[in-house]
Amino acid sequence: MRPYAWVVRCCYLGMFVQAMVINLTPLLFIPLREQFDLTFEQIGRLVLVNFLTQMAVDLACTALADRVNPKPLVIGANFLAAVGLWVFSISPFFFADPYVGLLLGTVIFSVGCGLLEVLLSPIINAVPSERKSGDMALLHAFYPIGKVAVVLVTGLVLYFLGAGAWPWILITWSVVPVANTLAFAFVRLPPLAPPEARQTLRSMFQKPEIFLLLAAMAMAGATEVTIAQWASAYVEKGLGFTKLVADLAGLCLFAVGMVIGRLWFGLRGEHGNLRPVMLASATWSAVMCLLMVTPLPAWIALAACATSGLFVTMLWPGSISLAAARFPLAGASLFALLAAAGDSGAALMPWLVGVIADHASGWNAQWLESFFGPSFGAQSLGLRVGLLATALCPLLMLPLVRRLTRGDDLKQ
Repeated sequence: MRPYAWVVRCCYLGMFVQAMVINLTPLLFIPLREQFDLTFEQIGRLVLVNFLTQMAVDLACTALADRVNPKPLVIGANFLAAVGLWVFSISPFFFADPYVGLLLGTVIFSVGCGLLEVLLSPIINAVPSERKSGDMALLHAFYPIGKVAVVLVTGLVLYFLGAGAWPWILITWSVVPVANTLAFAFVRLPPLAPPEARQTLRSMFQKPEIFLLLAAMAMAGATEVTIAQWASAYVEKGLGFTKLVADLAGLCLFAVGMVIGRLWFGLRGEHGNLRPVMLASATWSAVMCLLMVTPLPAWIALAACATSGLFVTMLWPGSISLAAARFPLAGASLFALLAAAGDSGAALMPWLVGVIADHASGWNAQWLESFFGPSFGAQSLGLRVGLLATALCPLLMLPLVRRLTRGDDLKQ
């Protein structure tokens, strides 16, 4: 058996937990909106709070991650993910204003997700291997695998039991982070970069590449998370499909595309060249964003929404691999900084989509329909305008990737 095999498996399950916690909320956007009479901005605010909390944890870890034992942190991360789901699920029963409970639960499980985001990548990077990029892609493949499982199971349960069953669904899913809490308690983690050999953040900030990497991570997070968080709501309210189709054919197939892309690159290992893969990912992500909202038949927009998962797949892990190659002696602080940058984009862009959707819903419908085509009402037009802005993120990422890979043979 490969050394630290059980550590790797726990990290894979940790990535599953992160995906599960983050992607449960988008499945509930419309049920929560209708049950508690929320606005699109309030729905988007849940995403904003989620990723801003993760970003705050990431930034705190830039100073602490290399100075403390990571094992208690990764155990606590899984436990907090479970607690956050519990608080979120009881919000209709124990809070006078259920939205306060939704926000509180979001903050708690986001702290757990932030810690997992910071710790899992450096732990995998510390496991002895000759195929670092492949291992990193495989780790991040378990994010869409978790997304697929959560969307498929939760979507079907909501269909058969009704939207009112969502609190019990969250309670049931919380078993997974509880199990991983116990699993991490019984494994021995590999040593991270020793302090005497570790590259400091101060030295990294003396190189211009670090700022390009942080910008690339922000654009990657904005692109991937915005589509993922709004896919279900957009397919249902923007394209007019049923809730089941929105969850399974929209969000679930989006996640399947991410699984295929990351497993493909991960299993190719050292044979993978990051430059063409990342450039193609950014280009086609922008194309898919445009196809989702332009005046085309609804089934084409649905197909673009589902297919976009294949193209956003390498933006986030690819940026991490570029950073690991540029700064091979960096410790967990670098991964924390990268996670903070990614979460900044993941927090702001989905929230902005909600803000834009609310404002655009009141614009001149005749003018909007001349560009976007026949709508299903103000909500549809608002969501289309909001998602159109998302296409800017992968387009801005193209020059960053070209600059970071200029003259390099990035077969890692």
